[in-house]
Amino acid sequence: MDSIPYSRQEITEADIAAVSAVLRSELVTQGPVVQRFEQAFAQRHAVAHAVAVSNATSALHLACLALGVGPGSRVWTSPISFVASANCALYCGATVDFVDIDPLTRNLSVDRLRDKLEDAEPRGELPDVVIPVDFAGLPCDLRELRALADRYGFKLLEDASHATGASYLGAPVASAWADATVFSFHAVKILTCAEGGMVATNDAALAQRVRSLRSHGITRDEAEFEFASPGAWYYEQQTLGVNARITELQAALVLSQLGRLDDMQARREALAERYDTLLAKLPLLLPPRRDDRRSAWHLYAVEIDAARTPVRREAAFAALREAGIGVNVHYIPIHTQPYYQRLGFARGDFPAAERYYARTLSLPLFPALTHEQQDRVVSVLGSVLA
Repeated sequence: MDSIPYSRQEITEADIAAVSAVLRSELVTQGPVVQRFEQAFAQRHAVAHAVAVSNATSALHLACLALGVGPGSRVWTSPISFVASANCALYCGATVDFVDIDPLTRNLSVDRLRDKLEDAEPRGELPDVVIPVDFAGLPCDLRELRALADRYGFKLLEDASHATGASYLGAPVASAWADATVFSFHAVKILTCAEGGMVATNDAALAQRVRSLRSHGITRDEAEFEFASPGAWYYEQQTLGVNARITELQAALVLSQLGRLDDMQARREALAERYDTLLAKLPLLLPPRRDDRRSAWHLYAVEIDAARTPVRREAAFAALREAGIGVNVHYIPIHTQPYYQRLGFARGDFPAAERYYARTLSLPLFPALTHEQQDRVVSVLGSVLA
């Protein structure tokens, strides 16, 4: 019997045709398709500016730089995320700390953040940037986070790598609340071009800084030159950037998929609702839902309820994998990684994150998942937990 992955990209003939058209054009990088993708993405997410880059890690890194993060800066984020959500600050020379998660939403806890801010303020150790993560595609409590950002003077960098197409209080993520929002187009994300990322913002100056940083800090705009231009070949490097450009090929692929975003979102939602029904009687804690926000359903992450079954996550994971069910675990808490323990963090520092990690499984969820495959996932999982 064929195995079922936890996620799988969907590449259509229209996607292939879009990439083929670029291959037959004059430019395969630094051409017009990237700009068309940026404009379409910004329009879809109701944000003024969108800057495409090589991957979401680069997007986080460059957004941090554009927000002024550097040596001496403090950045706080969630321990339940991919390591890039914290590493991006270290790349800038900043220090990193974490805020424990809300056990229900699995997102950064507003209450724990408020406590941490109240404790840090008298010591003069407030963060410069806070990076909340829209875990599994569910937007964070952005209104409350914005209020705290305004009160305590930090910037809000939303990591929406899981949340392309999600909405909060009736508006697309990235349209309001955060100073900048990052998206991912990795192979298993909502939209994909194998690798790719985006920085979205309503701040024109911040967007321009990211555009410059993604291409070595170089400008060819004569209006921005510090010295007189001797000719049309002239350019200036005005800051220290990196090469984080996205290619025309990647932009063509993800732009083609952007046109199907609503359909893919509807399919993910339908599958998630079907999981809710099929799993309702199993000893599981199911993903959270909130009336004021719409998840992108990048992941369907459950928690094994130890009060109702003696089966541990490790045993369930092994049995499901043995049966060809490609479950996964998202995520190992960042602060428990060896590198971060060498920075001074320790197990026990963020107990809600560690409790969640100890019992979570991500079940297969992607638009092409069939009902037959989903039924098989539920059947095997039910047998394992029994």
